[in-house]
Amino acid sequence: MVRRFGGGLPSLLLLGVTYGLVEEGLVLQGLTSPHLYDAAGWAPRLFGLNTAYAELNLVYHPVFSVTIPIIVVELLFAGHGERPYLRRGGLITTGAVAVLGALLLRVSIPPSEDPGYILPPFAAALIVTVALLVTAAAFAVRGKHLPPAAPPRALPSPELTGLAAGAAALGFLALIFPFAGADQPFFTHGAWSLLPMAAAALLAAATTVTLRRWSAHPSWTRLHLLAAAIGATVGHTIFGTIANADSWPDRLFLITLAVLMVLSGRRLARRLRADGLHLEPGDARPGVITAPVAG
Repeated sequence: MVRRFGGGLPSLLLLGVTYGLVEEGLVLQGLTSPHLYDAAGWAPRLFGLNTAYAELNLVYHPVFSVTIPIIVVELLFAGHGERPYLRRGGLITTGAVAVLGALLLRVSIPPSEDPGYILPPFAAALIVTVALLVTAAAFAVRGKHLPPAAPPRALPSPELTGLAAGAAALGFLALIFPFAGADQPFFTHGAWSLLPMAAAALLAAATTVTLRRWSAHPSWTRLHLLAAAIGATVGHTIFGTIANADSWPDRLFLITLAVLMVLSGRRLARRLRADGLHLEPGDARPGVITAPVAG
């Protein structure tokens, strides 16, 4: 849809927030449920909102569920440019499948994980209103660009860019998920958990500003973009290995997945080097994800 209406990265991230509001708020009811995933115990609830769970997912979905997969796909098929992915029939079919998938989640997970809880009408209306406003903002920012960021004097290598993105992803997830959880040994799930939440918000903001400045540097290439996407995904997988895997087969699977992502990223990097690395003039502006490969 972003490609169809001519939006860029800001539109993509905003529609990712809409996706998070719909899935987590309306479908799974996790933003407000007092029992689902024990999210209510991660941090103090505010007006019935699971604050830490909301902070986690309204950053997680725009970045990991939406933007990173699209960046990687558009690097793999850079010759496609910024044309729409689907014709009208394909877009309608995809929308119908998405609605059916949401209904499947709604009738399967909440009744088993939190039986009896129904999202209050006022909360549902509020979530729908915010989702509509965010969607309107996604359309409103198309074609608009933030003032150019001041580029740094020196740009890190793609490898260091990937390490930085991986560390940022790992740090954000660790601050929100375990530090705000009921089993966290350093913080209780009371008011102390607001500290790691604030640290995670600062880390997300600092990462956004840093990547924006780096992307304004004349030496920023597709390799840096790829490294940031792969690095963040590997950091995400390392976090899952440490915090969520319950057995050694699970850990081995996630470690293997991380290694495969790195190897796949290196293979794609070799292809990018062969096809031409640099973005076209002006394509490093905020709002443009990637550009067609030269030639």
